[in-house]
Amino acid sequence: MSKTIDNYLQYIKVELNFSPHTVTAYSADLLQWEQFLTNGREPLDVTSVTASDIRAWLLHLSKQGDGARTLRRKVQAVRSFYKWLMRQGAVASSPASDVELARIPKRLPELVRESSMDALLDKEIDEQDFEQVRNHLIVMMLYETGMRRAELLGLLDHNVDTAKGELKVHGKRDKDRIIPFGTELAIWIDKYRSLRDCHVGRCDTFFVLENGKPLYPMLVYRVVKQSLSEVGVMSKRSPHVLRHSFATAMLNDGASLNGVKELLGHESLATTQLYTHVTFSELKNNYKLAHPRALKKGG
Repeated sequence: MSKTIDNYLQYIKVELNFSPHTVTAYSADLLQWEQFLTNGREPLDVTSVTASDIRAWLLHLSKQGDGARTLRRKVQAVRSFYKWLMRQGAVASSPASDVELARIPKRLPELVRESSMDALLDKEIDEQDFEQVRNHLIVMMLYETGMRRAELLGLLDHNVDTAKGELKVHGKRDKDRIIPFGTELAIWIDKYRSLRDCHVGRCDTFFVLENGKPLYPMLVYRVVKQSLSEVGVMSKRSPHVLRHSFATAMLNDGASLNGVKELLGHESLATTQLYTHVTFSELKNNYKLAHPRALKKGG
């Protein structure tokens, strides 16, 4: 990999605080792009690259089976790289700016119906069992706050305030946000804290294993999958589905789009607007199921 690309990767990692996942993906994309243009035999001349060169690379990747989402990310990696080069004064313009991004078919987020979530969160559990209470709270907190799995794993004990009904999460791009919550969640937080403190003592990390160590991502995934299976949800069963379900439930119950955007920690309102399509789709489905005229064949 050229020194220039390496410097750029350091920039997005240190200066822009891009996630490790994005840095790794961009690193692989730019290395692949560089090798395609140079055949791996000569240094990359960033000033000589044309839009046609980039399109030829994308055509090659498409023939190899790369999908629209992957191709889109690869163009974005090259665009970001050239944007940095322009700031450095290394190039006057970006050849990637004339390359159109691959169109991704819109896919509505999957969600769990409110009736299924009510059945799950209202079920009786052994309130003296640390693991049962913790797992119940994991599902409840994901659904009632809309936080990401990574945010739940990084949640600190002192940032969860049941008296105020607020918690602070550390989100993407090192941004913190405050999420309010209701009385029911506060009650379960207090139950969990009491059991946790008896089992392992006070902890800096809010959610822990029985040995006091922090949770790990796969455990949270397994807890959510098992819990949703218990109420008959057999499609996609992941922590992110609970985030989708939170957003949809909030909009269905009258929350403003901008308010939901802030709760989810989205950078752009356009990202949140996707959930309006879900709520409209749900509305149409309810109409078809309930309205007498909609039930008539040919009507």
